[in-house]
Amino acid sequence: MKFKAMIFDLDGTLLNSLEDLADATNHVLRSLGYPEHDLEAYKYFVGSGIEMLVKRALPSEHRQEEHLQHCVQLMKAEYARCWTHKTHLYPGMARLLDGLEAQGFALSILSNKQDDAVRQIVAALLGRWNFSVIAGARAEIPKKPDPTAALSLAAEVGVSPQSFVFMGDTAIDMQTARAAGMYGIGVLWGFRPAEELIAGGCRMLLADPTDLLPWVA
Repeated sequence: MKFKAMIFDLDGTLLNSLEDLADATNHVLRSLGYPEHDLEAYKYFVGSGIEMLVKRALPSEHRQEEHLQHCVQLMKAEYARCWTHKTHLYPGMARLLDGLEAQGFALSILSNKQDDAVRQIVAALLGRWNFSVIAGARAEIPKKPDPTAALSLAAEVGVSPQSFVFMGDTAIDMQTARAAGMYGIGVLWGFRPAEELIAGGCRMLLADPTDLLPWVA
């Protein structure tokens, strides 16, 4: 089948945002007198949205709902202040996006990061490319790996799910692709190892963004 469109996850796929996410969360933990975490731990804290990130980072005895929501608000404020400090495109990603646009692919982004943050980050760091749909977490739509958002995105683009490539760095992304009937490609430059991507049902593993260009051609 000839693919016509592509969905990208954001964090760990298009952008290396881990240090800013870790710095913001550690700032909140430090301000409350809680233990901080190293960068490696945050590879497994992220991927399911900001509330789950904060919950995983908090000590287990301090995860009561009211306190959790307070910490989420602290994290949102701190991340809004610092997300531009270290976040950047992965090497080779600009060339991949240029090549896909040249081949006529419809490009979209689907993230479990809150929708307003996704749009702000994409505008600042990915504004030179034309993304058909940019979608983050919204209260009325289930997060990945539920396929609802991916299928809604495909309908908005006007391309059948079977003609989509779904690229991501976690099992959540690969499970979303499978559930939506899309072709899941797991990236090895992101936050999770190959074993997780394979277990999640990826159809292909990619070591470098530009390696995809000959394949889609």
